[in-house]
Amino acid sequence: MASIHREMQVAASAEKIWDAVRDVGEIHRRLVPGFVTDCRLEGNARTVTFGNGIVAREVIIDLDDAVRRLVWSASGGRLSHHNASLQVFAEDATHSRIVWIADLLPDEMAGPIGTMIDEGMKAMKRALES
Repeated sequence: MASIHREMQVAASAEKIWDAVRDVGEIHRRLVPGFVTDCRLEGNARTVTFGNGIVAREVIIDLDDAVRRLVWSASGGRLSHHNASLQVFAEDATHSRIVWIADLLPDEMAGPIGTMIDEGMKAMKRALES
């Protein structure tokens, strides 16, 4: 199973970042505008349209305010398994660290998914630091 691990520092408070992350139906407006162009929340799942045209259904597995961690699973396309988490850690009052981890099958999808995560992290940094 491929595992992708990305981290970045953001010049924003953990509270501000978590408020945008936990708003799971508004990620296209608040968290990753441009990377995600549309998001529709239906119960515990969201349909996400990415800027590259890919549409995915993501089931929200866990939203833990105590540790600022979101876990979701995506289905469809060429993936037979996808589970991911995004967690926010306070570095100080105005800086935070974001950790995004994704586990997926088949292994060959690690390159394309890793590239998408990199693009998502860039969009997230732009949105959160503006």
